[in-house]
Amino acid sequence: FHITEMTQPQGHSTSGSHERYKTPERLRFETEGDPIARMRAWIIAQELATAADLDAFEAEDRRAVEEIRAEAWEEYQAPLREDHARLVALLERNSAASPDAGLDALLAEVRQPLELSRRLVVATARRALVALRGESGDAKSELAAFTRELRAENDERFNSHLLSASPRAPGRIEPVEPHYSDASETVDGRLVLVRCFDANLSRDPRIHIIGEDIGKLGDVNLVFEGLQAKHGPLRLTDTGIREATIMGQGIGAALRGLRPIVDIQYVDYLLYALELASDDLATLRFRTAGAQQAPVVIRTKGHRLQGIWHTGSPMGVILSALRGIHVAVPRNMVQAAGFYNTFLRGDDPALVIEVLNGYRFKERVPDNVGEFTMPLGVPETIREGSDVTLVTYGALCRIALEASATLEELGVSVEVIDVRTLLPFDTDGHIARSVARTGALLVVDEDVPGGASAYLLQQILERQRAYEHIDVSPRTLTARPNRTGVGQDSDYFTKPGREDIVEAVYGLLRERDPRRWPDLGLGDAE
Repeated sequence: FHITEMTQPQGHSTSGSHERYKTPERLRFETEGDPIARMRAWIIAQELATAADLDAFEAEDRRAVEEIRAEAWEEYQAPLREDHARLVALLERNSAASPDAGLDALLAEVRQPLELSRRLVVATARRALVALRGESGDAKSELAAFTRELRAENDERFNSHLLSASPRAPGRIEPVEPHYSDASETVDGRLVLVRCFDANLSRDPRIHIIGEDIGKLGDVNLVFEGLQAKHGPLRLTDTGIREATIMGQGIGAALRGLRPIVDIQYVDYLLYALELASDDLATLRFRTAGAQQAPVVIRTKGHRLQGIWHTGSPMGVILSALRGIHVAVPRNMVQAAGFYNTFLRGDDPALVIEVLNGYRFKERVPDNVGEFTMPLGVPETIREGSDVTLVTYGALCRIALEASATLEELGVSVEVIDVRTLLPFDTDGHIARSVARTGALLVVDEDVPGGASAYLLQQILERQRAYEHIDVSPRTLTARPNRTGVGQDSDYFTKPGREDIVEAVYGLLRERDPRRWPDLGLGDAE
């Protein structure tokens, strides 16, 4: 069907509102590029209805739509008017009870607003409570209760559904401890993951893995070795070097009920998929008020690498951009396996960042390698101490333990805490209780200064109120602001190492008691 072939049906009037259907040329001019007008012209040309019929249908539909719109607007406005009326009545009562509080101007402003909104009601109530700050009585108490009620109601309306609240929420999955026996093997860490993924692929046919080199090769670190041959190319699928499309495939598959693991070969390259992960995945549940979910599990690895494009630890970027996605930072492969087991049973998206140089370290394989689960928001004290609390995660846990052993020789007792998950972070105040015992806090991180370390301090000092227990200033020890070049020397002078941690802890103790801990002679470095 071509618009140029249309002609006015015989016997139909060409006058008045139907004038535009008089000639094919006129039809083309009037309707080209307008699909609704083209459809209308086709209906008339096929004598399915007259122009008068269509005008009547449109007028009827327009009236119905306008009625529905008016009803919807009334339904929206009615509770706002009710809240507004309550506010005005409460302000009048408070103005009468406290005539010197200066509420008359607020009352005049709110009685006849230019536009009625929730913001207007709550903001005015809060301003009134500031004006009434020195007052007491029933009227003020009722205004305060009204304000709290509306703030809670609107917090639920505008700030809920960031994460799942269902029984299948990852944070609600019951932790299951790893079980070991005399038959438990000790293997390279990568093999713990091979067996974990194998068990999960066998357990749930919806699970599939998408990424670069993960199929035929079995991953550059061989954590999927042999799994494509066993489970097939649809379960472990090789992709091109396109992190954004890998993420997009995972989101689409998860929306359709599958359980994808998307593999981003290094954490540095997560930046190429960050827009999709942030705008589309992390916000999905929030944007749909909990109506949609996409439990994508993002697998990546990093820390302590060599080379400018393989040494980033953009944790601050991740923490800022991916609210709505759980972030786990396991220090070894058994922990990583436990997090995968948790997230593959949950209904939220998650990111697991493995320690790249941990694949070669020996670990025991749990007998229940595909079944045990890790809790979220639960740090682990991996070394007890009494002088300083050292908080870190990932690859730095091993280095922190080495530094703590050196410090013990100097008579310093360091408590080392592995955060394990950054989102959520220490939901029970485990770290604050440690700081209450030691009185000192050092945060060690591979991110740039002010990156993830700033987030950790905010959580520990502000949310957990650990500042109440410290007797020396809290400190952070981070990587340098530049990337790390190739070679062990560059790694040593760029990332926090054992000697850096020793000197940072020593500096805290020297601030506490300079006579007991003499100057090391390092100046600013100390």
